[in-house]
Amino acid sequence: MGSAPGTTQQSTGALLTDLTADERETLELRIERWWPDLVAALSVLYPDSPAEPLALRLVEHAVAGFRERDHDLRRLDQQRLLQPDWLQQPGMVGYACYTERFAGSLSELPARVDYLKELGVTYLHLMPLLRPRDGDNDGGYAVQDYRTVRPDLGDVEDLRALTRSMRKEGISVVLDLVLNHVAREHEWARHARAGEAHYRDYFYVFPDRTVPDAYESTLPEVFPDFAPGNFTWDSDLGSWVWTTFNEWQWDVNWTNPEVLVEYADIVLYLANLGVEVLRLDAIAFTWKRMGTNCQNQPEVHALTQALRTVARIACPATAFKAEAIVGPRDLVQYLGQGRHAGRVSDLAYHNSLMVQVWSMLATGNVVLARQALSALPATPPTGTWICYIRCHDDIGWAIDDGDARAVGLEGFAHRRFLSDWYAGDFPGSWADGLVFQYNPATGDKRISGTAASLVGLDGASGEAAGRALARLHLAHAIVAGWGGIPVIWSGDELGMPNDPHWAAEPGHEDDNRWAHRPRIDWAVAADRTDLTTHAGRVFQGIAHLARVRASLPQLHAAGETRVVHDTDEGILAVVRAHPSGPMVCVYNVTGSWRPVAMHHFRDAGIAEPVNALGDHAIYGGDDGVAMLSPYAAWWVVDGQA
Repeated sequence: MGSAPGTTQQSTGALLTDLTADERETLELRIERWWPDLVAALSVLYPDSPAEPLALRLVEHAVAGFRERDHDLRRLDQQRLLQPDWLQQPGMVGYACYTERFAGSLSELPARVDYLKELGVTYLHLMPLLRPRDGDNDGGYAVQDYRTVRPDLGDVEDLRALTRSMRKEGISVVLDLVLNHVAREHEWARHARAGEAHYRDYFYVFPDRTVPDAYESTLPEVFPDFAPGNFTWDSDLGSWVWTTFNEWQWDVNWTNPEVLVEYADIVLYLANLGVEVLRLDAIAFTWKRMGTNCQNQPEVHALTQALRTVARIACPATAFKAEAIVGPRDLVQYLGQGRHAGRVSDLAYHNSLMVQVWSMLATGNVVLARQALSALPATPPTGTWICYIRCHDDIGWAIDDGDARAVGLEGFAHRRFLSDWYAGDFPGSWADGLVFQYNPATGDKRISGTAASLVGLDGASGEAAGRALARLHLAHAIVAGWGGIPVIWSGDELGMPNDPHWAAEPGHEDDNRWAHRPRIDWAVAADRTDLTTHAGRVFQGIAHLARVRASLPQLHAAGETRVVHDTDEGILAVVRAHPSGPMVCVYNVTGSWRPVAMHHFRDAGIAEPVNALGDHAIYGGDDGVAMLSPYAAWWVVDGQA
């Protein structure tokens, strides 16, 4: 088996004996391929122990997972291996929702598949549906059992049936896997509270405040309003336990290799239910180091690499998505850099793009966005961005201070401006967002709100509504034209406003993020083909973006996106470089007509510029300048091609 030691063959031999010759060869080749990466990752995570024995354990788990994988999923594995860039295809469009707020239950969801296909959806992210703790559970992110579905949504067999039916429709199901913490009621935590030393070691447990206080000196607070501090006294434990997010969400101790083995098994279990993408929730927080903010530590990428090798051996159709909402300089690491290039997550959230879209709309200026987006390191060719204008979470203004200084701004002041603008507190603002978790000590002031409310569509009419609709379409066009997978948050495709009754549901009253997690109003959705309605104009606009996007090979995610710097300050222009031909995306982020020089298209190699979104040729005046209307979006390709 190549670089894998002979003992690996002996250890897995008993598991392989009753497989067919083809199956044995498949596993032998996969183990040979991924063994070096597994050992390398474990050597980083646990440098004081030999890596090979733990690697052998994980390989045995992978082989067992392969044995349990049904024929359809093994066939999918082969398809994905033959098309490793399946996530990078321009036909990929995502949709994210809470199952109960979109369809009611898992068994009811297939009835809505035509609606999803009208939008061009090929990637369906179902928000946390594994069984959470009862009561307040952070929107489902306090998981009590990774192997059980929420009873109100169905059961495991309903989930298996759903993934199978979605797969037949060409839609990949995406699920959350919370890596940083479990609910206090989780089996591991229950055993720990019962005094079992084996499970106490699954958590960060301290007898007094000495060590917690030392950590706290450099730790931020994620939820300062309702979960101040990062440690909680638990009377059953008789100790302090690390709780980054809430007192009932216990951080797991990844320095314990038993935790890695547990999560490897969970990955295999979910993959064998047909889940095609696992969203690695709160991954940035998983490794702790004294004297730091305990985010983005190097070991985070090693543990991702270890889990990924297990998945590649057993279920290579399964992709990983890093939920790392971090600063711009830390983003690309989650797609793999240096020794982790091509070995960690397949997908990562382009948080910086999201923030810059909202910044450009508020200021009508692209100078900061040009600086920030062009300063990002190149992504590995196998890595793909998740591009979005918002998600289920609040918006934190991840403006890098260095980027701000480079264009003559002060980072803190600009972040405060954006918060005030989108809360509707700045003079001239059209936005209707809600302030989330204001921290006077740090100045952190995040924003909740649906996309429609943030662009000023809620309650608008006449010219104001027209401008709001244009802003909304422009934002969707920017993320759809960036080259990753554009993901639509449920309700945004209909222009739904903030839910005015968000606080009425038990457990939601202290968390205004529920304002932008509305239940789909199917009466409104019935108007999605009526262009005289806001819902129809928004829905059809997004569906049009998806159709045009699918026809443009230039939007394959492996293509390079280069920001053009010498444009009008109200125009964002980016060049997409792809062997199929050049493409220039041009966006007017202002409410007035703006110029774009025709030479930008010639410089990119476009002889006859055509706007693919409008299917019309672009002409410049005698001065060689074309004019973009307010909030216009052009995807310019060569009409000769």
